[in-house]
Amino acid sequence: PSTMASRTTLTARRAVRTLSHRSLDWSSPVFKGDPELAAAVSNFRGWVSQAEAMEKKYAAPPTPIDFAGAKEAARDKELISSLESMYSSAKPAPETFAWDPADKAEKEQQVVEAESRMAMNQEMIEDTEKEIEFMKANRTTLDTNALHLGEAYPDIDDEIHEEMKNREWFKDHMVVTKDEDDDE
Repeated sequence: PSTMASRTTLTARRAVRTLSHRSLDWSSPVFKGDPELAAAVSNFRGWVSQAEAMEKKYAAPPTPIDFAGAKEAARDKELISSLESMYSSAKPAPETFAWDPADKAEKEQQVVEAESRMAMNQEMIEDTEKEIEFMKANRTTLDTNALHLGEAYPDIDDEIHEEMKNREWFKDHMVVTKDEDDDE
């Protein structure tokens, strides 16, 4: 149990140190869009502030125990003396934490995958922004004619000319006959 607590404390300290160096805009709309995400962010912010408060509280070593004052206040002075001798002779080994190599490799792989997805998303955002700018620049109005559309969308213009050359007048249209209409 104490090993688990020390791992949690170590993880909490590491997370607080990492997050304290970043400037996050917690009021960003991305944290408020989904109620579940908003609740998770709120819980996380509470946990971070609690961890920071604990870090400040336990930053200094504890004050020494006043065994003399305890001997005066207690009826059983022998008990206090034995506790004092046990306290002064006890030198527990410090607990150390080693990250499991398999778990570390898995987490590093997850980070690489997330960075890859983030890079792909960034590319998609840039492409979408370019497409939006292109569409804004080539907006159709009452003055727009087929020549303007052909200049803006040359691939569609080429397809139309190819269909006209091949006399594929109704290639992209569906024709419903009277018999097919009655079946429905």
